[in-house]
Amino acid sequence: MIFKSINPYSQEVIAEHEVLTNSQLNQKLELAESAFKKWRSTSFQERADKMQKVANILRATKNELGLLITNEMGKIIAESIAEVEKAAGNCDFYAENAERMLHDAHYDTPFKSMSVYDPMGAVFAIMPWNYPFWQVLRYAAPAIMAGNVTLLKHAPNVIGCAKAIENAFLEAGFPEGVFQQIAIDIAQVESVIASNIVCGITLTGSEMAGSSVAALAGKHIKKSVLELGGSDAFIVLDDANIEKATTVATQSRMLNAGQACICAKRFIVTEKIADEFAGLFAHKINALQQGNPLHKNINMGPLARLDLAEKLSYQLEHSLKQGAKIIVGGERENCNFKPTLIDFVDANNIAFQEETFGPLATIIRAKNEKDAIAIANNHRYGLASAIWTEDREKAYQLARSIEAGNVFVNSLVRSDSRIPFGGIKKSGYGRELSEIGIKEFMNMKSVIIE
Repeated sequence: MIFKSINPYSQEVIAEHEVLTNSQLNQKLELAESAFKKWRSTSFQERADKMQKVANILRATKNELGLLITNEMGKIIAESIAEVEKAAGNCDFYAENAERMLHDAHYDTPFKSMSVYDPMGAVFAIMPWNYPFWQVLRYAAPAIMAGNVTLLKHAPNVIGCAKAIENAFLEAGFPEGVFQQIAIDIAQVESVIASNIVCGITLTGSEMAGSSVAALAGKHIKKSVLELGGSDAFIVLDDANIEKATTVATQSRMLNAGQACICAKRFIVTEKIADEFAGLFAHKINALQQGNPLHKNINMGPLARLDLAEKLSYQLEHSLKQGAKIIVGGERENCNFKPTLIDFVDANNIAFQEETFGPLATIIRAKNEKDAIAIANNHRYGLASAIWTEDREKAYQLARSIEAGNVFVNSLVRSDSRIPFGGIKKSGYGRELSEIGIKEFMNMKSVIIE
């Protein structure tokens, strides 16, 4: 079997990658097991030195790596380079902080008691194509700094990115087997999860994929962390700064051609300001320039695959049949989906109920702030949300009532190495990043000494 990398803009096949045979996969698992036995005993300083080298390699080659990202999945070149830089920053963060995060915890008891953190084995990662470097280094840097090893099953259309990351780890001096990318088919996934060397699974992807992997993890009694779909609410109240809100709304929805779990997707606006918000939002969306992602003046490239563009077209078509009104955009040519805004969406509309993974923004009109919060929470996803209001105290109270893993006030929703990230409901469970993220695949072992 062959995986093909197809340039989304030109539709040209740019690379082909052979899928591992079962025999080759078993060799990878054996190598991971052998590497873990040695890597788990290395010092934090040795790990940090090598992880810092990975960061330096990524920065030194960010232009070449950015070009690889753009050619494989289509985001504009400036966003690709910025993604490599962010991934490098995460390597820095864990190189500098892992030892502090995993220090022994002592308890106030009549006897000596403590908790220590031990690495557990290989973390098996199933990662998506939309942020092919950031998503990988987001989990891999903490897992490896903690003394674990990792096996990466990347999306079939970005195997070139997976190989580039593996090469960076090897160039930085990591032993073979600490970081391995494995080009495998879906049918081979269970054998990896079942392996004794695998201590847990982390997946970023669709709700359907998460459900399947969670079932396999449960079957084989393995820890799992899932970051799944999102239909993030962007709540705009009467007293919001509409100029700033529409600027950030445009960025939040259209960044990476709208292909992010934490893109704002449901713009819930109170009736009093809905017309003003919709008009200014439409104006800013219409000003975006879509085209060749390698050109400097382009704001947005194509969607990553033709099937994704076709699905978004289907969702738009049915949303309009269900009563939504198109304000701007709506046209598509192959993977190039024009930035689009629709209004008068309600909870029965497909654009409300499903995750729309692309540059399609939807406005839902709320009667008041209470209604806006109810609309925001009326969804099976709960990844992130944003609230726009000039009343910071009210924003804090409303943020506590939002059913999501992350709430941002008057700001772009984004991930940050220092802050826990993850969702609730059908958006998954567990957390990545920060001190919490590095402990997800550790054995917190209690030690008591009389």
